[in-house]
Amino acid sequence: MPPDVPVPASWRIALPHTAAAVPIARALIRTALADIEAPADSDTAELLTAELVANAVEHTPGDEPVELVVELLPSGCQVEVHDRDPASPGDLSRPGPGSEPDPWLEHGRGLLLIRTLSSSCGHRTTEQGKAVWFTLPSQAGPVD
Repeated sequence: MPPDVPVPASWRIALPHTAAAVPIARALIRTALADIEAPADSDTAELLTAELVANAVEHTPGDEPVELVVELLPSGCQVEVHDRDPASPGDLSRPGPGSEPDPWLEHGRGLLLIRTLSSSCGHRTTEQGKAVWFTLPSQAGPVD
């Protein structure tokens, strides 16, 4: 992006309540982080965003859109996914010893990835359901 065009500080985008939302969300987060100085790790941001969106689509009833909210911060970025279900998404606290997911199960690793790879994460209730979020720090490059 040219230096005289300001980078938006945040985006709020409605996504379909279908599996098609996942690749759309990945592309949106990649685009959001591509043209800013000292962005957060876009590969990690894409992975964690995909996990949040996939969880919202898979585990919430109905066909109401989910919302992706991306906020660029001086210290990195925060990504939230809003859905209409007020129920907790599961345990976003740091896992204790012996609480690793069963390697033979197909599910159960998404929240572990979010807890492990983000600098912070959590969820909060909203007027229309809940928001699940994570933050990533910026990756300042080496100084020459």
